[in-house]
Amino acid sequence: MTTTSAQTEDTARPGRLGDPGRTLRTDPRSDPRTVEALAPFGLDAHPAPAPLRPDSPRADQLAYVAEAEVGYEALFAALMDGLPAVPGLEHHTETITGPDGDELRLYVGRPAGATGPLPGVLHLHGGGMVVLQAAGPAYVRIRDELAATGMVVIGVEFRNGAGALGPHPFPAGLDDCAAALAWVHEHRADLGISTLTVAGESGGGNLTLATAIRAKRDGTLGAIDGVYAMVPYISGIYGRSAGERAAELPSLVENDGYFIACDGMAVMVAVYDPGGAHATDPLCWPYHAAPADLAGLPPHMISVNEVDPLRDEGLAYHRTLVEAGVAAGVRTVPGACHGADLMFRRAAPDLYRSTIADVHRFCGGLQRR
Repeated sequence: MTTTSAQTEDTARPGRLGDPGRTLRTDPRSDPRTVEALAPFGLDAHPAPAPLRPDSPRADQLAYVAEAEVGYEALFAALMDGLPAVPGLEHHTETITGPDGDELRLYVGRPAGATGPLPGVLHLHGGGMVVLQAAGPAYVRIRDELAATGMVVIGVEFRNGAGALGPHPFPAGLDDCAAALAWVHEHRADLGISTLTVAGESGGGNLTLATAIRAKRDGTLGAIDGVYAMVPYISGIYGRSAGERAAELPSLVENDGYFIACDGMAVMVAVYDPGGAHATDPLCWPYHAAPADLAGLPPHMISVNEVDPLRDEGLAYHRTLVEAGVAAGVRTVPGACHGADLMFRRAAPDLYRSTIADVHRFCGGLQRR
């Protein structure tokens, strides 16, 4: 009798917590439009196990991540292919000197002919801090859609831990984001910016939160008026056992393999932080920040997706912000896997528009600190 009751309770749990064989396609919570959009790429089912481990030779890890970058870029290009350009915008590129003498490109977009200061967004792209580029089609689209709502949006081409813009492990990418923030803050008047929000998704969500923590430590927090982190990739605990992950952040098991998987993320962690020396450093993995690290930060918004492995770390960070006394909001996008509300402009335009509108709402409601 006890066994039957326990089994019934277990199968009632969501996702793979209740049924280890469940996939993004078979999970009843999944938005079917996003599932069908991923199906041509074989991403509606569980991905093949990662061929490497976090302790594999670094050269092999770098090659694996570089190959993954090619696949992700092709996926995002296909998802954005055929969309008409966002009208009514003007663009230019600024090239500044990065903290290590590197060239740091900033892609600036704004409504054409706009007069008067507009809300500004410093956008940090996703890719686990190790792959992808701000110049990629998905991130160009996101920035343009944000700019079209009446904002000045600046994309940062920071150094990655691997791939075409690597290999530059932590803290190189964060250093670049801090340098970009300082430059944009200094040139607010030239750029026509009123308030400035640091925003990003996934790995860019990590860098968004870390940039704010670093600004506090560096005494430059006055440069940031708000922080908006989407589906933030911030715990770094993806290589732990399933039992440990389920106990600390259940979504890492519940939704594991729904578009992204913990074994692959664990390799990316090792590439970003070789040897794990910064495993609990909030600048590397903001999930590990204590309330004292966050006290005094500007208003935050945390956006998570229901069937994303990373959901619970975003929610946990929101709780820490609230405990620290930071003005912080949170939203959950129903039925969405990791990044779905920013990937499927064609398949699920309402999801896309909702997130773009919420970023604009948050940024437009800020006041200069």
